[in-house]
Amino acid sequence: MSKTEVPAITIETFRSHAQDRLLRVPPVEAFDPAHLPPLGDHRLAENLAPADGRLHRPAAVLVPIVAHQDGATILLTERSAQLKDHAGQIAFPGGKIEAMDDDAAAAALREAEEEIGLHRDFVEPVGYLDPYLSSTGYRIMPLVGIVTPGFSLTLDKREVESAFEVPLSFLMDPERHEIHQREWRGAQRRYFAMPYEGRYIWGVTAGIIRSLYERLYAP
Repeated sequence: MSKTEVPAITIETFRSHAQDRLLRVPPVEAFDPAHLPPLGDHRLAENLAPADGRLHRPAAVLVPIVAHQDGATILLTERSAQLKDHAGQIAFPGGKIEAMDDDAAAAALREAEEEIGLHRDFVEPVGYLDPYLSSTGYRIMPLVGIVTPGFSLTLDKREVESAFEVPLSFLMDPERHEIHQREWRGAQRRYFAMPYEGRYIWGVTAGIIRSLYERLYAP
């Protein structure tokens, strides 16, 4: 049975939800190794929670919501097949928070400029999602930003193979939030997945998208 199509989400509706429900600043415990965030890869697979506090590395990603008049979209990237880690996976622009960055927002905006050439002048930060802990030990703060159309992208081909957009209505439809399973490091891993037109959105990226849905749209 085919899944029900849902109406496009207007940027005005999204902005209203975001301003009411997103976090204004990261939680004080966001990067505290002694605190296990409730959201992360361990949510569906407890064995994926890194136990060593030294592995809890601060990171940030930009969740770019593109403000098209006919319906908002989320801008995603496909990582280069040549990368050592997470090659070919679907991701948000982002990475480690460096000493040069004033905060998580600065890191997310810098990484978006470096990876895909999305200039920060086109991005209006509107708030944060909850911290997300990856199985590889990154504590990720997702910054949600509304992106004005008219931008041009220049991909760093060392890191990013392509960039593409997915309707926000598709990703905010809980019927699209599948739970898949595979063996990883000798154990079964369960994770969110949202296949879209031949692209396999899963793992950390799908988990953050699920977090966006739960904070903004879940009953």
